[in-house]
Amino acid sequence: MAQEIHSILVVRRDNIGDLICTTPVFSALRERFPNARIDALVNSYNRPVLIGNPDIDHVYAYTKAKHREVGETLVGVHLRRLRLMLSLRACRYDAMILANDGDTHRTLKLARWIAPRQVIGYRNANEPADPRLDIALQPDPAHRHAVAVSFALLAPLGITGTPPAMKLVPDAALLRDVRTRLDALSEKKTGPVVAIHISARKVPQRWPVERFAALMSALHAQCGARFVLLWAPGASDNPTHPGDDAKAEALMQATRALPVLACRTERLEALIGAVAACDAMICSDGGAMHVGAALGKPIVCFFGNSDAERWHPWAVPHRVLQAPSQDVRDITVDDALSACHALGIEHLPQG
Repeated sequence: MAQEIHSILVVRRDNIGDLICTTPVFSALRERFPNARIDALVNSYNRPVLIGNPDIDHVYAYTKAKHREVGETLVGVHLRRLRLMLSLRACRYDAMILANDGDTHRTLKLARWIAPRQVIGYRNANEPADPRLDIALQPDPAHRHAVAVSFALLAPLGITGTPPAMKLVPDAALLRDVRTRLDALSEKKTGPVVAIHISARKVPQRWPVERFAALMSALHAQCGARFVLLWAPGASDNPTHPGDDAKAEALMQATRALPVLACRTERLEALIGAVAACDAMICSDGGAMHVGAALGKPIVCFFGNSDAERWHPWAVPHRVLQAPSQDVRDITVDDALSACHALGIEHLPQG
């Protein structure tokens, strides 16, 4: 089958971190099929993850109803999706890879519209294999990390082994802007630049502001560290997209004597550019952590009640901090500082 592959569509319609963990799939496909057409079908929310990726020929995106623009109707969203499905059907892909290990029912509806020659995906647990899956795989319990899980779907195409690193391509202008503002703020001092991302979706993943402030003060005193402060923008009481503007403001007040550049990243592209400008990252488990890993940054990461074996930073130096209580509030400043030292943040070359 692998010798007959000339066009491949990879579908990943989940969150930002899930799509980032799928980028090794594209790297491996490009290496195995250098002349094939390799496309991606994602949603409008996570599409920026793949912008500029050299392994992908085209990124197609559709809008989920909950992500539609202000004033955009549900009818309009569904009509655009239908037009997209019909255009993808005209591509007549040789293979379509459903790059998730959970419920594939909805993704298989897309496969019915697109009608590729072969559909590869995981069968749903405790269910008979769906007849719409031409190659139905059973998840291997040995593949614990999310990267390994999606990468294992390539075995029918003759691709095996250890997945490569994840990949993100920052926007050059956004990266340059952050570096320029940071130099202006810190008068071109030479201490390492550390990204501090303070947001987390789940309460047990949220490290307190006062501990971030104490950790930043200690790192600055010890090695002249500079900081780029990142957070999910918005008000905490926003019912759709709660943010951490107030938490960020409190941290800025607590660290006003330190060189801290606050980056209110309204768009994912801005977050990627800001993290790319840094030498290391401190954050909780989440999409931003995977952004840092895909940009090759050493990471100290706080894990609460999420699975560190499945979601830890892939293929970069990192230190996972997870308390027995599975609540990051039980991780001390000394714990975090020790992890920073073990990672060698104070000795990192500035990029």
